[in-house]
Amino acid sequence: MKHFPIFLAVEHRRILLEGGGDAALAKLRLLLKTEARIEVFADAPAPEIADWADTGKLMLRRRELRPCDLPGAALVYAAGEDPARDARIKRLAEAAGVLVNIVDNLADSAFITPAMVDRDPVTVAIGTEGAAPVLARAIKRDLEERLPATLGPLARIGKAFRSTAEALPFGRKRRDFWADYYFFEGPGALADDGPQGAEEVLHRLLARHLDAPARAGHVALVGAGPGDPELLTLKARKALDAADVVIHDRLVAPEILELARREATLIDAGKQGFGRHTPQEEIARQMIAHAGDGAQVVRLKSGDPVIYGRLDEEIEALEAAGVAWSIVPGITAASAAAASIGRSLTRRGRNSALRVLTGHDTEGFAEQDWAALARPGTVAAIYMAKRGARFLQGRLLMHGAAATTPVTIVANASRPDQRNIASTLATLAADLDDATLSGPAIILYGLSPRAAEARLPELQELAHAP
Repeated sequence: MKHFPIFLAVEHRRILLEGGGDAALAKLRLLLKTEARIEVFADAPAPEIADWADTGKLMLRRRELRPCDLPGAALVYAAGEDPARDARIKRLAEAAGVLVNIVDNLADSAFITPAMVDRDPVTVAIGTEGAAPVLARAIKRDLEERLPATLGPLARIGKAFRSTAEALPFGRKRRDFWADYYFFEGPGALADDGPQGAEEVLHRLLARHLDAPARAGHVALVGAGPGDPELLTLKARKALDAADVVIHDRLVAPEILELARREATLIDAGKQGFGRHTPQEEIARQMIAHAGDGAQVVRLKSGDPVIYGRLDEEIEALEAAGVAWSIVPGITAASAAAASIGRSLTRRGRNSALRVLTGHDTEGFAEQDWAALARPGTVAAIYMAKRGARFLQGRLLMHGAAATTPVTIVANASRPDQRNIASTLATLAADLDDATLSGPAIILYGLSPRAAEARLPELQELAHAP
């Protein structure tokens, strides 16, 4: 992020602009929406600028900007559409310590003006750091269609009531009050009875929320999916938005954690083999403690929490403590990996069942039916198998699996750095030892990428050649 987005207080402050043509007009139409004192410097201003000056909307000085004009200014716009004049404004502004924007010159500007959706006092700013103004305009158009014109009046009425609403304790109780107003009762009251109706609703809601008992704590065990934020379910997004505390696994993508409320407490409860390790008892203790304080807790797990997530242990601990819980399933890494290679996990005539196991299982923690796994046509999704790859390979070959059995290694499934490696049982361990293969990996045993499938007969023939 090269430009940090902020909302600058400009009420009663001076904003200076030099220029009187089309570029100046475009900026002024935006600046005149603020409560700043606008001063324009132009020898030959457009008629619209002169009209705005005549009606008192801005101050017009029919000359160029001078150094003595700059002290106390909040911002300066150089909109003269003349490189030499704009460069002069830049030098003067920098010498006076005032931020300057040169219209249509990103490199020489200290700040940029984003595209905006104006539902005053609700303002949405959209920036692309100058890379794609057409994209910013498209997003602006989409948001303008989505945000009703009544949003502004509703927010102004709510803003005037904020000091009264401080009778509610800060945090969850106050957020619930405002959510009821903005998303449920406020819009209908404004539409039916105008501003007075919206104000009356605020008073009724405040009385109701002051008398309401504190909301009980709750734990949602949520699947974060394989990593791509766009694969997060709508229900998971809603849970993250409502969470006071998010206890997450190591493999949850940072882009997904960004979707949590900024005020939420994020707790990394990651586990890593032969590395940093959060004991399961400590995870349970934290869930119970935060929910006991009335927090809405999200236990965020990579993939689907019902797949190798120690779900049963966590539910048993919550139930023993009397904490309410729910499950929000997610898209599994196996599904994402299979989708990325264009293959189904089951297929009529090939396999009617899918085996799901972990690398821990292959190392003996839960013995497998190796003979069944070694049969032709078997498909298995094997999680966390990097360390146990040689053990897995040896057991399957020992029980009669063909060395040419297709295997696909999918690292970082669904993420921008995803890698798919078409392998076979004979080369599996060597391929997993690839030093450039980083991040979580899943093995799709019995499947090859669709593009590689056509070469299987050739590989099998070579394997049986004398």
